[in-house]
Amino acid sequence: MTASSFPPAVFQSFEEKVDPANVAPRLNALRAAMTKAGVDAFLIPRADAHRGESVPAGDARLAYVTGFTGSAGMAIVGPDKAGLFVDSRYTLQAPAQTDTDKVDIHEWLGAGYSPDLSSYVPKGGTLAYDPWLHTPGEVRSLSEQLGEHCTIVPHANLVDAIWSDRPGAPVSPIEFLGHNRAGQSAGEKIIAIQASLGTDKADAGVLTLPESICWLLNMRGRDVPNTPFVLGFAIVPRSGQPTLYLDAAKITNDLRTTLKGVAHIATTDTLTRDLAGLGSAGKTVLIDPSTAPAAIATTLREAGAKLLEKRDPVLLPKAVKNDAELAGMREAHTLDGVALAKFLAWFDATAPKGGLTEIGIVTALEAFRREEETCVDASFDTISGAGPNGAIVHYRVTTKTDRTLKPGEIMLVDSGAQYLSGTTDITRTLSTGPTTPEQRDRFTRVLKGMIAITQARFPKGTSGAQLDILARQFLWQDGVTYNHGTGHGVGAYLGVHEGPIGIASRYPTPLAAGNVLSNEPGYYKAGEYGIRIENLIIVQDSSFAGFYDFETLTLAPIDRRLIEVTLLSPTERDWLNAYHQRVFEEIGPKVDATVRNWLQTATAAL
Repeated sequence: MTASSFPPAVFQSFEEKVDPANVAPRLNALRAAMTKAGVDAFLIPRADAHRGESVPAGDARLAYVTGFTGSAGMAIVGPDKAGLFVDSRYTLQAPAQTDTDKVDIHEWLGAGYSPDLSSYVPKGGTLAYDPWLHTPGEVRSLSEQLGEHCTIVPHANLVDAIWSDRPGAPVSPIEFLGHNRAGQSAGEKIIAIQASLGTDKADAGVLTLPESICWLLNMRGRDVPNTPFVLGFAIVPRSGQPTLYLDAAKITNDLRTTLKGVAHIATTDTLTRDLAGLGSAGKTVLIDPSTAPAAIATTLREAGAKLLEKRDPVLLPKAVKNDAELAGMREAHTLDGVALAKFLAWFDATAPKGGLTEIGIVTALEAFRREEETCVDASFDTISGAGPNGAIVHYRVTTKTDRTLKPGEIMLVDSGAQYLSGTTDITRTLSTGPTTPEQRDRFTRVLKGMIAITQARFPKGTSGAQLDILARQFLWQDGVTYNHGTGHGVGAYLGVHEGPIGIASRYPTPLAAGNVLSNEPGYYKAGEYGIRIENLIIVQDSSFAGFYDFETLTLAPIDRRLIEVTLLSPTERDWLNAYHQRVFEEIGPKVDATVRNWLQTATAAL
């Protein structure tokens, strides 16, 4: 894979082609389809059948109907009105993208479904949903909340029925990792998963998450942006070879040859038949009720299978990176450190002159990354927030929102890349001129929190939920906080956001050696500026028996000009100086003299 495979950032994209003016006619068409189908309301989730952070263009049903392109949300279309439910990240984006005369916007952060859903379904009416786009857990929650109000039924997707120019399913080349990158053969991984199925007394397990299937079979693809996924399904029996189900267009002779003796290959249209076969044989089948489509559970249950609802058995072993995967992640972060040094030196020389736009900054950063031939994609859409846009936690610049950075404003850049060796994710908050005492105070408190996580030593069995307070304590002392998790799991040349571990209250799973996490506390002042500092870290065995600590992966300077040095303890200052020395020693020899001179200044001791 070469640099030419890295697609440049696209800012005039699907999200801007979805004109709010299209919302009314599409709602009218959908209501006509609902009437024909005999249903009163229809649910439109953002998710596809694989629950991915990125979805193929043909699965962007929520965007097609409502215009909303965020990574999480759901709409309900009733006979007279429609509602769009989003979390706090998207309360500004959602009304800007949809037709608010036709669609009500609701902020919903609670578990399950908002009670406001019932207002869109007539009492005693029928609410339909696509069972391939909702999980068994979601359907149960829906029934518990609305079952007395209306009848809830599975139905073929009505959006697909009105989407005349719907893009087809993605077909991209499938690649396989060598042992130097995977560190473990697919056969060895399959045996381990089959052993866990045996422990659970399951005859088979159904895998629906592409990251699980790709990890298990050591394969990667290009079916969705930013993440090297192959979209498909798999059935793993307790003994014998798994069966991989793919779109027929993806199945080639080379693929069959590569997987010979490892896995059977079948077309996706045979999946339902084979699930029914497990049921008719009375098998006990493991599915993950939080990620598997409800259609799979229903097919198995109605055919006679006994369902075992447990977490996807691949998630925990995948989160524990082996030596080869960790070596690849270190290599990727060194490569990324070189690109970031070039970018930050360029930014420092250019920003004070004025004229830089958010899109220009993204374009420059991705150009520096594309100089490395093993960089194949961004790992997510770069967050490039100038001044007040930096206070929007998940801001995504478009040609409509592109803002010119004013000298003296704070700039927040959260970005990452997919290298053949690993996945990166880094945030740096950058000075472009004089800063205020408040900005330096907040930046330093965020930095102190990031250092506190980095320096943490904790007993085995500790979860990320228990560590989260370490990052927040310094902001809490001044009566402020941030409304996102402190960290998420990161895949090894897979998803940049990976469960089931992280640093936030929602991650109760104990951490283990080999986990890779982000460490990214922040502070956001609405309408003025945003601050976030993010490094990736590895959980490792401590020198103290029974304890873990962290190794830092990310290699890029932290802007010293934003630090209020008097707020740092001697230990924190020592850590920062040692970190900057390491950055200079590892990255300095790999850049030209101009960048190296800049890097030497940027990493000078406090």
